[in-house]
Amino acid sequence: MKEWTRDERYKVLNDPEELRDLHERTTHSPYRQRCHIQPVTGLSSDPNGFALHRGTWHLCYQWCPWGAVHGLKYWYHVTSPDLIHWRNAGIGLAPDRDYDNRGTHSGSAISVGDKLYYFYTGNHRDPDWTRTPYTCAAVLNAGGKLEKLPEPLFGPRPDYSEHQRDPKVVWNGEKQKFYIFLGAQTADGRGCVLIYESPEPLQGWRFAGELKVPGYERFGGMWECPYIVNLSGTDVLIFSPQYTKLPGRGESTNHNVYLLGHMDYDSLTFTPEGPYRFLDYGFDFYAAQGAANVPGGDRAILIAWIGLPDNHYPTADEDADWEGSMSLPRQLRVRDGKLVQTPLEGIETLREAELTPEGTLPECCELELTAPGGDFELNLFTRPDGSGGLRMRCDAEKKVCAFDKSGLDLRFNQNVGEALDMPLETPLKSLRIFIDRCSTEIFANGGEATFTAHTYPTEREHGYTVSNGAGVRLWRLGASVVDDFVV
Repeated sequence: MKEWTRDERYKVLNDPEELRDLHERTTHSPYRQRCHIQPVTGLSSDPNGFALHRGTWHLCYQWCPWGAVHGLKYWYHVTSPDLIHWRNAGIGLAPDRDYDNRGTHSGSAISVGDKLYYFYTGNHRDPDWTRTPYTCAAVLNAGGKLEKLPEPLFGPRPDYSEHQRDPKVVWNGEKQKFYIFLGAQTADGRGCVLIYESPEPLQGWRFAGELKVPGYERFGGMWECPYIVNLSGTDVLIFSPQYTKLPGRGESTNHNVYLLGHMDYDSLTFTPEGPYRFLDYGFDFYAAQGAANVPGGDRAILIAWIGLPDNHYPTADEDADWEGSMSLPRQLRVRDGKLVQTPLEGIETLREAELTPEGTLPECCELELTAPGGDFELNLFTRPDGSGGLRMRCDAEKKVCAFDKSGLDLRFNQNVGEALDMPLETPLKSLRIFIDRCSTEIFANGGEATFTAHTYPTEREHGYTVSNGAGVRLWRLGASVVDDFVV
């Protein structure tokens, strides 16, 4: 893997033509996705600016153009009419102001009237590399481009650390105010969320206080990408605690969790109704963001980065040096006091043909399994003799599905761990699995639990085996992303 200097990582993109050859080499990768948003070149990380506006879904992702490295971050913009088919729209935000001279970092969007407002973190660094994070804004113009405000909305709180980022904007109709939930870290290294409020999206912002979450006063060292939504009367708080190890998650220090409870905007208190849960139990799922302006009040639409901040993947060793993709958008609902995540309605339209389940996986497919009861085994990406692959063993008595990826030919991030468990609240009944060229997303028991992982099968790893008696249906999926060169 290439060793990057600071100058290489923070090189400014002056002309899109500087990337044309790199993009051409990237498109020849055998792991380019067919149904997942992915970087036009280089690295994609956090999803940003996710909203429905005048009939079009807008999404951006963190983008470092030059390779699979975290450096100077841009926002890259993609659009969709239906959350299934996506087209590249080019750079959304570039680090071209003094207040964001070292990166346009993560944030959100919201549609109000005929305007789509964007909120992001401007990452400023002085010559001595001292960081100052600013909360900034932009507006989508009539030509489909994001126009920045000339100045930030506000600067950092001096009584907190330099880690203040990822503004999530929400509208509260009862209070008739906009709120920004800002991921942060206290001066003594505790993860938290800061809250700002304003009656207007682009002016009048004032610091309201720190979000209080009883029982979570010392939970991780930084809370990235906070997101809050009310679903059928229950508030859901999602965030990504960093700099901490959590039980059952191996050596990883980056996580994505959620709490169900009640948000009181008067006291700025989120009162949990139970313990935290992992949003996804897989190896690679982080920085989840919910879309703004989702119709109705009973569901949210969520998308996440298939990756982790400190991990690297086999495509970083390819000639084009790229990595990352977004998860499939998923629907979130609260049912019987639980968060349920399901594939997006309409994803079935990508099915090109139903195949005879003969033990061979197409490179892009949907697999539907019905468990026969009792212990259950599933092996994905096996070799011709049935060995190896991504293994899942479900213990019916313990209601735990144990995953192990050490049998894959391409092994990576072994220091973080190659085995994880996905606990279930009910016995395993069904699995719905979406496989693309370098990702696997598993929905168990109608969305009771999910498991997402980067997977890079070699030419000999396209088999699968399941327990005797399991019901199996298999569909080949058509492409839904356009992998063209738009910068």
